[in-house]
Amino acid sequence: MPNTEYRRYVALGDSQTEGLGDGDDTAGLRGFADRFAGHLDAAHPGLQYANLAVRGRLAGQVRAEQLGPALALRPDIATVVAGVNDVLRPRFDAAEVAGHLEAMFAALTESGAQVATVTFPDLGRIVPLARPLVPRLAELNDRVREAAARRGVAVAETALPEAVADPRMWTTDRLHASSLGHERIAAALAHAVGLPGSDDTWTHPLPPRAAAAPGAAVAAELRWAAAFLGPWLGRRLRGRSSGDGRTAKRPDLLPLTPAGAAER
Repeated sequence: MPNTEYRRYVALGDSQTEGLGDGDDTAGLRGFADRFAGHLDAAHPGLQYANLAVRGRLAGQVRAEQLGPALALRPDIATVVAGVNDVLRPRFDAAEVAGHLEAMFAALTESGAQVATVTFPDLGRIVPLARPLVPRLAELNDRVREAAARRGVAVAETALPEAVADPRMWTTDRLHASSLGHERIAAALAHAVGLPGSDDTWTHPLPPRAAAAPGAAVAAELRWAAAFLGPWLGRRLRGRSSGDGRTAKRPDLLPLTPAGAAER
């Protein structure tokens, strides 16, 4: 993929793009988009970066709420990552979700931006209770690849490496990447768009870790269900979202700090 001058980067999406799992709401969230902005700034100093993502948003909501503001910022490069929240809903239509994503791909590429996206890992390898969702994710990934190919969008195949199932890549809720996971997603995006110095080391397995004690997996599943699955189901039954009342953390194009972290 030919390299170009990236001066304005805009990130669209949900909680992963907002940065959940990498920092917290008190000290501030970082996340793969902030980290990818650091890669871009290293290659093209003086980058301006905006992050329009809001946790809990469905793909159609990302399109409705974020695409217009993103186009108004005239990005040279944009990331569009959404769809997992749709997969988790009782009613799921992969064609409809992919249609929202492709509409964003089309509008942004037609405006002159390079667009990048990711594929989604098999949640069944991370959360055994989520195995029924595996066919949904596989279909969505296939449709994302097809839409990206039609629109000239770069795809970081973060669904594929074996390392994606390593618990160290995830927070305790197992739905959001850990700091290490966000770091690898950013590296995958840098590789996908061909930034200088990027390579495939993001696909490499992590160093071996100590074997879990017998019965630890079952205990971990029970703790996870009590701490995360129950509250999540409760919000769904009440028609609530984790993003209710929230707005984008970085709605305007701003420079990065000298250390490469996004200013807030």
